[in-house]
Amino acid sequence: MFKFKKQPKILELKGVRIGGFPANPPVMIGTIFYHGHKLVQDSKEGLFDKSLAESLINSQEELSDKTGIPGLIDVASDSPKAIVKYMDFVANLTSKPFLVDAVSRDVMEAAVNYASEVGLMDRIIINSINPKTSDEELSFLRERGARYAVLLLYTHKIIDVKERLKIASEMLPKLASIGIDTPLVDTFVIDIPSLSISLRTMIHIKNEYGLPVGSGAHNAVSSMKKHFKQKYSKEGVDAMEITSDISPLLMGGDFVLYGPIELHKYMLPSAYLVYTSYRYLYRNQENLLNL
Repeated sequence: MFKFKKQPKILELKGVRIGGFPANPPVMIGTIFYHGHKLVQDSKEGLFDKSLAESLINSQEELSDKTGIPGLIDVASDSPKAIVKYMDFVANLTSKPFLVDAVSRDVMEAAVNYASEVGLMDRIIINSINPKTSDEELSFLRERGARYAVLLLYTHKIIDVKERLKIASEMLPKLASIGIDTPLVDTFVIDIPSLSISLRTMIHIKNEYGLPVGSGAHNAVSSMKKHFKQKYSKEGVDAMEITSDISPLLMGGDFVLYGPIELHKYMLPSAYLVYTSYRYLYRNQENLLNL
């Protein structure tokens, strides 16, 4: 199907295998408690509509079971106090691993300290480590026993493949030195032009390192969502979001941070379609890409 120079590396935790698509299904990751999320009542204190949050998470779990597409949760917050409450809620509602989307150092440290205290270190994936992550932060993660993380190939050179690959070559040894051997590599999408660059980078990463790759492809649309909604209507934006989020899978991506968890009703069935189709090529040992 997708034949690369490197054998695919699989990150396996709590029964979820990430990597090696289409031998393994793609993992679709929805974000909850994000900035402006309607269920959040107080983002600093971590107050939220528990009933609505539970219904969203349960709905994704049920659809994941129906489609066979793993659906994970990305827990976002900009508050140290809130992130702990959110993590506790999600950890008690699902047995799956989940991402901790900490937007600042103090939030990340609060999340990791809490996970270490209550025995969640084998379930959390740090989202994310990037070129701006300090050596002190990396040392903190090593000391706390962090083993799973997203490596974001963040760069100011938005449409530059080589710069993303350079970041990977510099950051991967740093991650290995602190015990993170199989990071999820997010090839960085911020707008529509960067989406294709991200996809190109994704192919290179799989070919050179064999690591699980994907992206927050939803950013291609969300960065200009208001403009697109005015121009193309809500239905047009829905179509654009589905297209952007599924595009990594068409190029062999292993995971997608698809945006607001409310979109799971579109994203998991769409991922099922691509995965089911590509499995036929995989079983017949047909190569879509000649690498």
